Amino acid sequence: MSWEILISETAVETFNAIQDQIFQRLGNKAVEEFEKNTLKVLELIQHSPFMFKETVLDSNIRKGLIKKRSSIFYEVKSNTIVVLFFWDNRQEPAFF
Repeated sequence: MSWEILISETAVETFNAIQDQIFQRLGNKAVEEFEKNTLKVLELIQHSPFMFKETVLDSNIRKGLIKKRSSIFYEVKSNTIVVLFFWDNRQEPAFF
């Protein structure tokens, strides 16, 4: 079964911010690699949304690792997956 994926406005903003950081530090090739890895993780989530670890605050919100420096947080609903935001893992841990 393939789940529908919805992207929140916050997810778009945080994705773009991480892209900008990667571009500033490492250039366009690294941005393309980040985009490719993100799409790969989204495909995995779409087919198997429970494969990543639950967060402490809510078992429906999960954290998926894109690469060691970035993660994706998403919520599993009845028949959809909502991408909440992207996270630069070098930041201080927030609440997850």
